[in-house]
Amino acid sequence: MEQKRLPWAKKVVYFLAFVFSLIYLSWRGLYTLPWHESWFALLFGLLLWGSEIVSNFTGLLLIWNKNKAKPFEKPVVPEADYPAIDVLIATHNEEVPLLLKTVNAAVHMKYPDPKKVHIYLSDDTNRPEVKALADKFGIGYIGLIGNQHAKSGNLNHALSKTNSPLVATFDADMIPYSDFLLETVPYFVANQQERRNDQTIKPLGFVQTPQSFYNADLFQYNLFSEAAIPNEQDFFSREVNVLNNAHDTAIYTGSNTVIAREAIEAAGGFPTDTITEDFELGALINCQGYRSLSTLQPMASGLSPIDIPSALKQRIRWGRGVVQSVHNLHLFKNKTLSLAQKMVFLNSYLYWWSFLRRLLFIFAPILYTVFNVRVVETNFWVLLLFWLPSYTFLHLAMQDLSSDIRTQRWGEIQETIFAPYLVIPVFLQAIGIKETRFKVTNKAATQSKKDLLFVVPHLLLLILTIIGLVKFNYGKFGSEIFYGSVLTFWLLTHFFNLTFAVLFYLGRPIYRTTERFRAHYPVEVSDQDASYSLMTENISENGLSFVSDVPLYFPPDAPLTFKITRNGYQAEMTGNIVRVFSGKDRWVYGVALNQLTEKDYLAYLQIIYDGFNQSLPVLRDPWMTFFDSLFENLGKHLLQAKQKPLPPQRVPILTIDQKWHFDEGTYAVTTFGFDQFTLAKTEEVEMPVHLNLPISNLVLHAEKTTLQPKENQVIYQVSNLSELRSTVALQEWVDSLLRKEADDDRDPAAI
Repeated sequence: MEQKRLPWAKKVVYFLAFVFSLIYLSWRGLYTLPWHESWFALLFGLLLWGSEIVSNFTGLLLIWNKNKAKPFEKPVVPEADYPAIDVLIATHNEEVPLLLKTVNAAVHMKYPDPKKVHIYLSDDTNRPEVKALADKFGIGYIGLIGNQHAKSGNLNHALSKTNSPLVATFDADMIPYSDFLLETVPYFVANQQERRNDQTIKPLGFVQTPQSFYNADLFQYNLFSEAAIPNEQDFFSREVNVLNNAHDTAIYTGSNTVIAREAIEAAGGFPTDTITEDFELGALINCQGYRSLSTLQPMASGLSPIDIPSALKQRIRWGRGVVQSVHNLHLFKNKTLSLAQKMVFLNSYLYWWSFLRRLLFIFAPILYTVFNVRVVETNFWVLLLFWLPSYTFLHLAMQDLSSDIRTQRWGEIQETIFAPYLVIPVFLQAIGIKETRFKVTNKAATQSKKDLLFVVPHLLLLILTIIGLVKFNYGKFGSEIFYGSVLTFWLLTHFFNLTFAVLFYLGRPIYRTTERFRAHYPVEVSDQDASYSLMTENISENGLSFVSDVPLYFPPDAPLTFKITRNGYQAEMTGNIVRVFSGKDRWVYGVALNQLTEKDYLAYLQIIYDGFNQSLPVLRDPWMTFFDSLFENLGKHLLQAKQKPLPPQRVPILTIDQKWHFDEGTYAVTTFGFDQFTLAKTEEVEMPVHLNLPISNLVLHAEKTTLQPKENQVIYQVSNLSELRSTVALQEWVDSLLRKEADDDRDPAAI
């Protein structure tokens, strides 16, 4: 497809951003470096200038990359042309229940000829229980003893035992969607067809689908933003890496990928002298003349780390690995990569230095306002003359490029959060002090109070920033404040970013043991007396909720049967109602599930995991501003009073205000909850022990209880509810109560 032409107005903005940035950076280097200050000030000033150069360069790279992007579509190819494929699920020490979900999903992947799909568990610890899992599902098992090369050794060993022309790789926790192969393999088939007609077309080395996660990541969860911003990794997986397609150089991220075996062999197999074998293998495949492609839609989902130490260890490994791999590639001397391809890998390399740049940007105004160390020598008007046009036009360009996934502001916040913990590992790797041992990210880790210690660097930086703001502006008025506005601007910017970082590390308790998925699927709910066809609201491995337009009564302690269907999957299970609440014109029932049979459990796993978790956003909420998010976080983290949760309501209770005509007299009813109701007590008259209420051709029998929820109220227990529920008369009567309330302009609400 042809590339869209850029509107002239955008061209002007991008051009001016480049020109003014070049002028500003040249001026900074020629006239503002603190040559006459201390050696520390000079060194810091040089590093700060270099950081500005790199930041502007990466920003301009993004502009260039985005304007080179070309749309693409999945090709349609004959089903008979789909080749054989080996699916390798690499495992090291992951537990069998986690592996079971991935294997179960893998065997449900669709393919024109299922016999061409060969699935293997590649286990580099040779565990009997993992082999038993493979045997149970009828897939291959490739065990390995004495692996010396981590994931690379595991996959290279698996490759030596298999021979299909295509290879799909999955991490142990990455659950493939059933359409994964149908969405990736056609690119290879089409590429082969094109090359038969034109040998100058590059062969396709691999297709990378986005890294996706079915749980909220720490940014979403700790910052109460799981409904407002996408997963932090989406910006790379669904934005940056897709833009890399313009140069045929998508980055291989290690999982959810299909690779041509000949491309792996041409690259010499998975490299063993790096801890990011995926990144380096992808680059080596590009070096061999193969193109790589990144798709837009997630085709598998995994588990994002839920504790801070695991998330930091994961990022440290990625950062060290990319720096090491780029050094291994000898990027600038490499003659097998085009300039555009080198820029892709250079951009990946420079990203891991953004955390050092972020710390330098934070410290620069602190050094001057708190410690009186001048790292930039200039005056206000000259600074404004050179800096403001550059900042304005580059900011406009970046704002124009800000996608629906992430804004520039959120990028700065995320850099600030990780910065203190990534600078030293990345620097050590850059000077050759390696971390050669592969560390598998612990996805089963839990929160600890010790995690609060990670907030210390950010808290200290926040305190210094506040001191700088107060000290620099104290006693100033009018023009004095104006002349210091640039410094104040940067101090305030870092103040807000650091505040988010502190809130991030303060954390948020995790209450759920399994993830909840928004899901609207047909469900048949049955007890011993009745059956209803309803819709689920959400589902998880140990529970679900369903909705009804009218209040339905289910005995609180009686087991219910649930039959859920979705896309050809059907699961039957039992459970109990644990919570009922009313929404707008509907009633929501929360269910705790009992243990399922193995057959139903496997089907239920597919119902849950075969597709993206719709509870999580794929785009940022454009109506949620930076300040909205900040104030919401402050309120929820610091100001929100701890409230004792109310005991769960297990049956629907209608709040009404009606006169009921019993055989014993007419009384005012305030609530009705199927198995009991509340009457307003009349002081002059003793309330009867028994009440009888005609309902159609039946009679509701009730007995007075000793419970008294409020003064002048009496609760009656319905004694023949089972008999009433055996007919439709009770539900019709309840519906009439709701209609009467609606006619009186009163919506029934749950207590």
